[in-house]
Amino acid sequence: MHAWLCEQPTGPDALQWKKLPLPEPKPGEVRVAIKAASLNFPDLLIVQNKYQFKPPLPFVPGSEFAGVVDAVGEGVTHLSPGMAVASFGGLGGFGTHACVNAQLAMPLPPGFKFEDAAAFLCTYGTTHHALVDRAQLRAGETVLILGAAGGVGTAAIQIAKAVGARVIAAASTDEKCALCRTLGADATINYGEGDLREKIKAATDGKGPDVVYDPVGGELAEPVFRSIAWRGRYLVIGFAGGSIPSLPLNLALLKGASIVGVFWGEFAKREPKNNAKALAELAAWYAQGKIKPVIEHKLAMTALPEAFALMAARAVKGKLVLVNH
Repeated sequence: MHAWLCEQPTGPDALQWKKLPLPEPKPGEVRVAIKAASLNFPDLLIVQNKYQFKPPLPFVPGSEFAGVVDAVGEGVTHLSPGMAVASFGGLGGFGTHACVNAQLAMPLPPGFKFEDAAAFLCTYGTTHHALVDRAQLRAGETVLILGAAGGVGTAAIQIAKAVGARVIAAASTDEKCALCRTLGADATINYGEGDLREKIKAATDGKGPDVVYDPVGGELAEPVFRSIAWRGRYLVIGFAGGSIPSLPLNLALLKGASIVGVFWGEFAKREPKNNAKALAELAAWYAQGKIKPVIEHKLAMTALPEAFALMAARAVKGKLVLVNH
């Protein structure tokens, strides 16, 4: 097999495409012949040694992938060789094969494309957990989505519309806002220019959004939180903007608002039944055409450095997928 090996987590430049021995699945594991893998922001952080989870060296990055089971370990009964699966296992995706815990491999229903499946679990799992479970988003409520043209942002537009919410998509350029409108956003805000608070006020008739979905953090957080509706729920998804914001807690008091943490990976571990139920709903929505990953770039697995460069430059709309030919 071949894989991108990280021997020193000093950034993407340190990764090397290497020939490695084919691993055998341990008890409870399956080996997957990888067809496609997608890039998520934590994949960049992990090779820069900036992520909360620091794997022992050397490791193969790549948290999310899809492929075909080609070997099963002892004790695995629900999966067998030849089955198509998607996995979000934390590591191993940027290569031709990976062994993963069988519990983290989701069997794919017929007709689920490998490229879509590789761009699905993390972004849609996170977003369903955030909007449906943590925020209890209801039909008719208004949700403001920051970073709305990115991987989780585009998933958030689709899931919020599937629930029946009104969607205001906020992004950093007019071009990104245009993409959001094609995905069903009811209104868009370009926060790269102008007064963000005034724009939110105008888009919500002065009420503010009931739910804020924030994967960006940084300097956007405070003006957005100041604009939230009474009983609003502010979802903390991540910090793609670079800095972790601090919010004055009196704002939560004044608005009767909640700051709600979203950590889908931990939710999936601690509440596997609830997670399986959410993923089943998402798979049904995919089959019905209500949701579909937005994939702007499709590159060969060997082009990982180019993929990281695009992500670091914030040049990716939707998701970026790497494929093994």
